[in-house]
Amino acid sequence: MKIAAPLVAWQRSQGRQGLPWQQTRDPYRVWLSEIMLQQTQVTAVIPYYQKFLASFPDVASLAQAPSEQVMAHWAGLGYYARARNLHACAQRVMQEWAGNFPPDSAGLATLPGIGPSTAAAIAAFCYGERAAILDGNVKRVLSRYFAIDGDPTTRATEQKLWQLARSEVPSAAQLRRDPMVMTAYTQGQMDLGATLCTRARPQCKICPLQKGCLAYAQGRTDELPWPRTKKILPERSTCMLIACHQNKVLLQRRPDSGIWGGLWSLPEFDSGLSPQDGCAYLGVSVGKIQSLSAFLHTFTHYRLTIEPILAHVRSTKISADTRIDMSQSEWIQIGQLSTLGMPAPVRKLLDGLLADHLLR
Repeated sequence: MKIAAPLVAWQRSQGRQGLPWQQTRDPYRVWLSEIMLQQTQVTAVIPYYQKFLASFPDVASLAQAPSEQVMAHWAGLGYYARARNLHACAQRVMQEWAGNFPPDSAGLATLPGIGPSTAAAIAAFCYGERAAILDGNVKRVLSRYFAIDGDPTTRATEQKLWQLARSEVPSAAQLRRDPMVMTAYTQGQMDLGATLCTRARPQCKICPLQKGCLAYAQGRTDELPWPRTKKILPERSTCMLIACHQNKVLLQRRPDSGIWGGLWSLPEFDSGLSPQDGCAYLGVSVGKIQSLSAFLHTFTHYRLTIEPILAHVRSTKISADTRIDMSQSEWIQIGQLSTLGMPAPVRKLLDGLLADHLLR
């Protein structure tokens, strides 16, 4: 049984209708939401989306904004390469497309940060294009409906799922009869995976695709899709220096590429150094030093143990003997910390110290 008709009917009667990016066919707003929704829950995205639009209401304003401002608006959403690509994409649209997004999925997929599924979603929502999407929710729905064995993140299984996704797109005849069918169908796939066909405890009894679902018929909804092959993440550690002097904190802007690219963070030194040697390594004059409780932060490819060192230093002068480039470091007034883009764990750490009145 083809899934389009029951899925479209269900989406229009039971699916999500009030999300802020659903009330527009503006490619800029749809693109922004799709990038933010990559690997991020809807509830987390909504306030960021609204804040972004308030500051950057169109692609021109985003393209012209300083990268520091863009990163500050993104801080806390994670996967910061998305923000760098977002900015680069806006600039490309202005430079190469005269401020207008490409009119189809093929053109959209040439832009930074827009893969085939994201390009198809934008084209379906904005242009009504017959384009298949394959995000995590859709992979789960198709894996269960067609009882597909294999890790959906592997190339072979993903290619099989792409073939199925393309075969299930509403026909050209359906699109002629109902010009908005691609919007409902595309949103319906996302909604079904997010609300009923969930990873754990799927609500099969009220699923609009229950009658044709092979996983349901075979009693395999708990085992499909196959779980991703787990990898043992390497362990790393670092010390972060929280250097304070007269209501100022020393921060360092990270390089645009790499982890936390473009964000303001705390200077780091090797965890094998003593706090005193770490301060000397960073060129900071040693004052009162206090080691704080270490904590763990997990990235996609490794786990990082962070050991915070709180130091009330004698001077804001950075020694010429420093063994690291401190040219991107600044002493920031404590009252200005909230205006800067910071990695979530660094923000949480500083907020906790402020709450405990340890920064001054």
